[in-house]
Amino acid sequence: MWEEQLEAAIEAGVKAIDGILEIYNSDFSVEIKDDNSPVTLADKNADKVIRECLHNKYPEYAFLTEESDDDKERLNNDYVWIVDPVDGTKDFVARDGGFTTNIALAYKHEAVVGVVVVPLTGEIYFAAKGLGAFYRKDGVTKRIHVNDKIDNLTVYKSVFHTKANEEAMIEKHKDKIAKIEKWGSALKPCRIAQGLGELTYRLNDGTKEWDTAASQVIVEQAGGIFLDPNRQRIMYNREDVHNRIGYVICNRIENFLL
Repeated sequence: MWEEQLEAAIEAGVKAIDGILEIYNSDFSVEIKDDNSPVTLADKNADKVIRECLHNKYPEYAFLTEESDDDKERLNNDYVWIVDPVDGTKDFVARDGGFTTNIALAYKHEAVVGVVVVPLTGEIYFAAKGLGAFYRKDGVTKRIHVNDKIDNLTVYKSVFHTKANEEAMIEKHKDKIAKIEKWGSALKPCRIAQGLGELTYRLNDGTKEWDTAASQVIVEQAGGIFLDPNRQRIMYNREDVHNRIGYVICNRIENFLL
């Protein structure tokens, strides 16, 4: 049902790559927004490219994006594109490559299409409800699925945002955790969807809808678990866009460790 919207989201994400890398490879400046998060010209330019691309194809759909004013009319629309043009701006500023472009479509508050583009490598993770999850690199597309490990787990931590309660949770379950790796932004859930790791935590209100919508679709369609700490699915196009209590992502429900 969502094939056309998925292809449109992939196209929009790919179109944004050149402009993002042009800034990435330049002597760019960094602004600090009201919420104390950084933003660059790459965020703003990519937001414009993605919005124009998707609006031309689906003019009736609403938008919720990190770099545009929030038009609350979206709450009256069943279809909302949810976009983070550069997720992991701190990674972008640090030039560590760990940033992504996230594009999702929510239908009646459920994320049904998700695309995560890795601009620096050209990798694309994508999924849509009922279609499965996929990974594309160098023109080769493969279906992806979480692995079935329930011990000797690899847990992913944020490069810049890991909090004390998340560190404590990892320590609490060290009997099941064999390896800890740091990855930026939406790369953590995408790697779990790809079967390369098993668990990641975000147990605070530091993310918003555009940080999680795309990767949630990818994880779920890859057979994984993406729930808030109360074991509830995260829904979208909300009045309050903050993910207030965070989330846990894992390959199997047995690894939903709290």
